[in-house]
Amino acid sequence: MKHLPIALLGVLSLSACAQGPAPAATAAKPGAQATAADAAGRTYAAGTPEARAQAALRRINPQIKVDRISKAPIPGFQEAIVGGQVVYVSDDGKYLLQGTLYDIATRTDLGEASMAKVRKDLLKTIPVKDRIVFAPPNPKHTVSVFTDVECGYCRKLHSEIAEYNRQGIAVQYLAFPRMGLGSEDFKKMVAVWCAADPKKALTDAKNDRPIPMKNCTNPVTMEYALGQRVGLTGTPMILAEDGSQLGGYLPPAQLRAALDKLAAGKATAPAGASDPVGRGSASAK
Repeated sequence: MKHLPIALLGVLSLSACAQGPAPAATAAKPGAQATAADAAGRTYAAGTPEARAQAALRRINPQIKVDRISKAPIPGFQEAIVGGQVVYVSDDGKYLLQGTLYDIATRTDLGEASMAKVRKDLLKTIPVKDRIVFAPPNPKHTVSVFTDVECGYCRKLHSEIAEYNRQGIAVQYLAFPRMGLGSEDFKKMVAVWCAADPKKALTDAKNDRPIPMKNCTNPVTMEYALGQRVGLTGTPMILAEDGSQLGGYLPPAQLRAALDKLAAGKATAPAGASDPVGRGSASAK
């Protein structure tokens, strides 16, 4: 338990970097019952378990942004989505649990199910026009993929983009420059999104071909921040339309099979390869 506040602070620090300087906030005093809103604008009435949970999290970090608080599947706790993670806060605001909550009977990761709902809502905030889309004429499935132009597994996935399309999968790319805002990686991704032909620029960048460096009004920073809120730890990150995470890189046929199972109502969590955030590009073999 003693490491949990540190873990939360680490997550929140990453979110703060993505969002830029936040206005100063006043830390909630122990026992405070001020009504507050989450990141989606939902308010929690003073004195409720939700309000106490939010106040407890803000005592850890006054600038915390909570995406959602709801009654947890276990009695006496609230479930909170914070910085792409699921945590559980006791109804009295005294205790915090972090880790996987697994339903043995249904073999379901309950925290992941909650994260999927939040991801689905968050993805709606990025319109298709702000994504770089590779799609067949009549796609059977559509996935959102957080990508980076440098990471090895992102490049491997893109090298097979025609086969993903042949499998009936539309790929909608969102930007996640994993070396951080302001990095050369970030500037290159801005240039891709600002290009006259973003699809060609993305393909060129992923193949180490030169692209014109330019700037414009672009969604890269917003998509980077969103990646952190959906729990991204490495690129690529593949999300189904319902918000379910389908791992990192998956071969086209394997991704199609996973999407088919998901559409049939069968839980699936394939293990895909990805490059960790904040590190140099790995080689995808």
